[in-house]
Amino acid sequence: MKDSSAAGRTIQGRLLSLDFFRGFTMFLLIGESTLLYEHLRDPRLSGTILHAIGTQLDHHPWAGLRFWDLVQPFFMFIVGAALAFSVAKREERGQNRAQITRHVIVRSLILLLLGWALYCIGPGRITFRFQNVLAQLGITYPIAYFLMRRRPRAQVAWSFALILLTEFIYRIFWVPGYNQPFVPDHNFGSWVDMLISGELSSGHWVSFNAIPTAAHTIWGALAGQLLRSGRPPGKKLRTLAIAGLVGVAAGFALTPVSPMIKRICTSSFVLASGGFCLLALALSFWMIDIRKSWRWAGFFNIVGLNSLFIYLFTESGGTSWVTKLVQPFTRGLFGWAGALPAEIFTSLAAWAFLWLMCFWLYKNRILIKI
Repeated sequence: MKDSSAAGRTIQGRLLSLDFFRGFTMFLLIGESTLLYEHLRDPRLSGTILHAIGTQLDHHPWAGLRFWDLVQPFFMFIVGAALAFSVAKREERGQNRAQITRHVIVRSLILLLLGWALYCIGPGRITFRFQNVLAQLGITYPIAYFLMRRRPRAQVAWSFALILLTEFIYRIFWVPGYNQPFVPDHNFGSWVDMLISGELSSGHWVSFNAIPTAAHTIWGALAGQLLRSGRPPGKKLRTLAIAGLVGVAAGFALTPVSPMIKRICTSSFVLASGGFCLLALALSFWMIDIRKSWRWAGFFNIVGLNSLFIYLFTESGGTSWVTKLVQPFTRGLFGWAGALPAEIFTSLAAWAFLWLMCFWLYKNRILIKI
């Protein structure tokens, strides 16, 4: 364990606060795959704190904001922050610009391909949809990379240009049936999906979200560059916190003219969620790097170190296999309490099993990454 004026507290060159943020986000994501959050939203729990938590762990149906709407922006922001460290590490190894660019392009194409392939598993046929986080990163990752060598102000300007461009296109789009910018399935993003795949998503998600949410990855890269800098930790923390508060305030202030809709990533949503990303990183940095409360964070870091593997495993249906494995035992132990409690304990057991899979990979020094 060592301190570095450039990167803060690290293990083998890794920033622990960023690892914690990534691990915590992935831990929440794999929890969703166990159906635990769905069980918490069961009408039989209405009026309880569990039901309130379950509601926050679900996307808002349209205009509004819940905690779960922040998870994908978190992940895209984290990838941007990690990009700053990854590029610097490759430069330290002696790789030139062309080699790093080639790696970024190949990685982006693989992410895009994997994200698209996940949509082909369910229907068992080729389906051209690109709404999930991997596919979106396949677009936002190279955008953030190619902007990184520009000055911070230029990076910020480009991020806002992408947000404004999206807002403008949605508002001026003229095709009948798709010229209602804030109506589900009747907006420009829906038209793009019909053009690409000939069908709309069941949840009103749109592939064009990759353009405005590129801002999240760009802002993550800026945050990563800040954390790598030689500035005092206190100044880094203040910069992250102030920028985060400004983003949240600006996002909510815009809601009268641009409704906060995560499913089509309106400008108010991108700004507010980006602000929360910065605040979450600031909190992680304060806990881990400033207060040095880093030992307990290892529980989440174990998941974050193999985030690609566990995401692909759960999104491709692996959790259902784990659930079938643990279900006979949880039903036998907790069936006396009723069907819903038994299902909740089954989800918790599956969640624990998924964590143990990541722990096994960690103990055997197996890191699956692109």
